[in-house]
Amino acid sequence: MQDEIWLNGEARAFPAGETLLDLLAALKRDPRTVAIEKNGRIVPRSEYGAAPLLAGDRIEIVHFVQGG
Repeated sequence: MQDEIWLNGEARAFPAGETLLDLLAALKRDPRTVAIEKNGRIVPRSEYGAAPLLAGDRIEIVHFVQGG
């Protein structure tokens, strides 16, 4: 079964039961290089694997880059 979340302002389907960590894997993002906001709350990196995605969630992912 597919549900829908909002990821960085765009609708995205996802399989039921996925977590934020699963979402990062699907996006090929290293959890150490991003910050995630779920429904207006910053999610601690230690909770990514336990934070389920629910239909209608609003997820913002910010990717850190090096430079100077």
